[in-house]
Amino acid sequence: MAIQNSEPETLLKRITIDPEICHGKPTLRGLRYPVELIFELLSAGMSHKEILADYEDLEEDDIRAALAYAAQVTHIKRTVLLGV
Repeated sequence: MAIQNSEPETLLKRITIDPEICHGKPTLRGLRYPVELIFELLSAGMSHKEILADYEDLEEDDIRAALAYAAQVTHIKRTVLLGV
């Protein structure tokens, strides 16, 4: 397992976007694991340990990177309801 460096700037470097990989969706380290997969697995109740056991080429910091990415893209100033 890799040494963990949980600083958001460092973690976010693990998120890559390449039009040739997964149709340009954000992935982990250029591997064919979309960030959304990590969210789906976590929301289904899988632990970090279970995810890492099932996907042996992933690292703990990949899961942390996905969470840091989610935190960054969900920062909003305000929400405006349309059509209400």
